[in-house]
Amino acid sequence: MSAPLLEVEGLVKRYPVVGARGDRLSALWHLLRGRPPAREVEVLGGIDLVVRRGESLAIVGENGAGKSTLLKLLTGTLTPTAGTVRRHGSIGALLELGAGFHPEYSGRENVRMAAALHGLAGEALAAKLPEIEAFADIGRYLDEPVKHYSSGMVVRLGFAVIAATRPDLLITDEVLAVGDERFQKKCIRWIDGYLAEGGTLLLVSHSQYHVRKLCRRAVWLRGGRVAAEGDAGDVTRAYEAWMEERDRAETPDAGPAGEYRMVAMDAPALDHAPLPAGADLAIELRWRGPEGERPHLLVGLVRADGTPVFGTGTEIDGVAADPDPAVPGQWRVRLVLPALALLPGHYRLRAHAMDPEALRVFDTVERPFEVAGSSRAFGLVQLPCRWESP
Repeated sequence: MSAPLLEVEGLVKRYPVVGARGDRLSALWHLLRGRPPAREVEVLGGIDLVVRRGESLAIVGENGAGKSTLLKLLTGTLTPTAGTVRRHGSIGALLELGAGFHPEYSGRENVRMAAALHGLAGEALAAKLPEIEAFADIGRYLDEPVKHYSSGMVVRLGFAVIAATRPDLLITDEVLAVGDERFQKKCIRWIDGYLAEGGTLLLVSHSQYHVRKLCRRAVWLRGGRVAAEGDAGDVTRAYEAWMEERDRAETPDAGPAGEYRMVAMDAPALDHAPLPAGADLAIELRWRGPEGERPHLLVGLVRADGTPVFGTGTEIDGVAADPDPAVPGQWRVRLVLPALALLPGHYRLRAHAMDPEALRVFDTVERPFEVAGSSRAFGLVQLPCRWESP
């Protein structure tokens, strides 16, 4: 097992509450007396974390979960309320846009200052300057004040310095979302090479694609605490499923079912979760409408984050459902999805009762389920493929 570059034990960060009149003065008074403020809010609580040399770790979570605060504590720009952070080796951090750059100085002057903080100066810096200029690729703006830069240009310059100094541990907070697509690809290629050569990455991102591509492990922060930790694919899928469930709970119902409604959606294979990748999925469906009418049915699969995967219906496929002889006005059908090609992850099965013209959805039932497997492919489905020599 490789040596740790970063060790975190019992990390806690609290801030004084300063919303009401007099809160600031009260907080300052308690600080001068060496006591905690009378009113505090906890942003992070009880974080334990180890990052070892050669690892790639992502921090995921919704806005306000404490991700950026955690990174500032790890890099030493904030002081913890409690707990310890032990750093071993050099750390390069790209946190907030423009952090560490003086807006009145030129890009070249800022490069010299930033490189010096990483121990790169004199002849060593002179040898690296052409590499930094080429990576940043901002042309004549390198000799203009940073206050004239766009946010993307600031990121280019900051990343160019990091690429030249090659720290033992790179910590970055959502900077890949700022630059243009061409520069993002350049950064991804550099990070891939950096990791292949034994570098260590700690990444915060809302892009689940970047998390899964660049990181093997992930930590999910929720409300300032660790909600899950482990394989990046498993953690991000659990996070996406939670987000979808929360959004669904917050979305108001479309209204009453009216005269067309779902009666049942049974899928025995899902009773023994999770469903193995590639297994058959048979769905028994029953729905009803006014006697003498034949309402239609729509069935769909969506990923936990709401991305549509597949949908079909009785009207689309020209299916004439069977009336239920035991219940007047009730219809029934069995839909079979053989060798389900979904990639491992969390999904939802949905069925909608529609009117006889298949124009309006009246009622919906759904069921969450998980597909198990070890595939690390991206996307929604596992397509048959093979690699061949040209």
